[in-house]
Amino acid sequence: MNPLEIIEKYYPVGSEAYRILVTHSRSVADKALAIGKMHPEMSLDLQFVEEAAMLHDIGIYRCNAPEIDCHGAAEYICHGFLGAELMRSEGYPRHALVCERHTGTGLSLEMILARNLPIPHRDMRPVSMEGQLICFADKFYSKTKLEREKPIEKIRKGLEKYGEAGVAQFDAWCKLFLGE
Repeated sequence: MNPLEIIEKYYPVGSEAYRILVTHSRSVADKALAIGKMHPEMSLDLQFVEEAAMLHDIGIYRCNAPEIDCHGAAEYICHGFLGAELMRSEGYPRHALVCERHTGTGLSLEMILARNLPIPHRDMRPVSMEGQLICFADKFYSKTKLEREKPIEKIRKGLEKYGEAGVAQFDAWCKLFLGE
């Protein structure tokens, strides 16, 4: 599978949204692959990691985020499950799980209900090691400051809005993937 072929079905090549999505996704994929290669003991499917990292944000065009040239109707928090729907329709259910479960450090059903989030009521935390790795790598890059890697402390600060559980999960991934 070629992730760019799928992206190009939904994003006009040359558009700002395409540039932002592909640049951000390439940074996330490169970070995830670099970390994955440091851990042969995890037996990660690195081809899948690259594909899924390139596609994890494919749903952003369906959201209202004009600062990244996305002019859809949904709230930005919806981009994960909207991307998952799209990937399922393309025949990639495993990739869909990565789309659905990468927001923050993943969203628990309890958090979705407590915050009345406009997303399906189910647990949306990454389960597979590949999904966890992509979710972790994604935290290092934004779509507004492309190619600039965030420092760990800034990531922790940003995750505070997801509560203590989000920061604790990120810290656990730092230890697991980076030994920190």
